[in-house]
Amino acid sequence: MKILPDPAIGPGAPFLLAPARVHEAEGEGRRTFALFQTLQHAGPLFWVLSQHQASRPMPRGLPPGVAERLHIVEARSETDLLWATEEALRSPVPGLVIAEPAKPLSLTAGRRLQLAAEAGQTTGLLLIHAGQGSNAAETRWKCDLVAGPSDSTRHRWNLNKNKKGTSGFWTLHWDGTTAACHMVSETGE
Repeated sequence: MKILPDPAIGPGAPFLLAPARVHEAEGEGRRTFALFQTLQHAGPLFWVLSQHQASRPMPRGLPPGVAERLHIVEARSETDLLWATEEALRSPVPGLVIAEPAKPLSLTAGRRLQLAAEAGQTTGLLLIHAGQGSNAAETRWKCDLVAGPSDSTRHRWNLNKNKKGTSGFWTLHWDGTTAACHMVSETGE
């Protein structure tokens, strides 16, 4: 897996996901966070969701280059969704696997996904609802949209769980058209 360099934030940006691990994102901006991650990972992208889910990625609305690499997998049940996610993570082909489980993950299910990510050396991102995280997750992000002065491209990404580092939050401007984003200073800084 290759992390693409980002000239605006540098290669050590705190919101680049650790490879071969499964991470979680919650909040109203979790899909935006997932789209940002698609630009940070080279190779095929798999997005696993329920066939009954109303909102899904639309190719014309995705950042440039993402639609050509994206494979949407529709699962009939939560069990099928977890199975498809595990199989995609186990494969060394994807650059990133994104899944949207509807129910909280058990510790066993979370651990199985971690083992699959390690086996395939593939990065996973679960888009969860508030309070549905698994203790097996490497990191957990709370992603919110923030009102900006003239547009809606500001985000606050709060790293509230990190097994191998510190937590914190970042306010940033990302317009969704490139892999670059810019940190936004808080008022008075």
